[in-house]
Amino acid sequence: MIVKLTGQLVEKGDNTVVLNVHGIHYEILVPISVMQRIDSHLDSNKNVSLIVYHYLQLSPSSGLPVLVGFLSEVERDFFLQFITVSGIGPRAAIKALSKPISQIAAAIEEADAKFLQSLPGIGTQKSKEIIAKLQGKMGKYGLIQDREIRTARLTQEMSDWQQEALDILSQLQYKRQEAVEMIKKALERSKNIQTAEELLNEIYKQRMQG
Repeated sequence: MIVKLTGQLVEKGDNTVVLNVHGIHYEILVPISVMQRIDSHLDSNKNVSLIVYHYLQLSPSSGLPVLVGFLSEVERDFFLQFITVSGIGPRAAIKALSKPISQIAAAIEEADAKFLQSLPGIGTQKSKEIIAKLQGKMGKYGLIQDREIRTARLTQEMSDWQQEALDILSQLQYKRQEAVEMIKKALERSKNIQTAEELLNEIYKQRMQG
């Protein structure tokens, strides 16, 4: 049973990576939420360590060994919890984990069926089954440090004047993730903001009140 692989990343697909481990090339399936962070875990020689879930995919005539990779044991543990839900097999889980695991875990704890339904392959009934099965078991998974994905996505969606406000906050020594959250909350509070100056004024006003 393979539980961990360390090797050189030689190829990336949509949901797969290929690692060269001492001349042996392993194809490993990875969820999008893991794929988006894998580059930040490479060393100078493009080596990376993946925690592996190894299972046998059976067909009427054969069995195909499949490897699923994660960046930590906690991520793998969440995956193992997720596939205990009836009707969610490993491949369906890989597809569904398209958003940060910490966000999915929070949605389960908060019974946010709408968020879960936004995951690929998860419909109304399946979201209810996930909540019923896993709610109350998500504490440690909500603490996974994978929120940089969300920060990066929010940054990409910003308009020019929002980017300008973000740059100013960065110059004022606010951490990027903190600044992005401040901008997001300000825009939620005031829907009529249209300039960087108005946005910064709203952020300042809220901080003075809070």
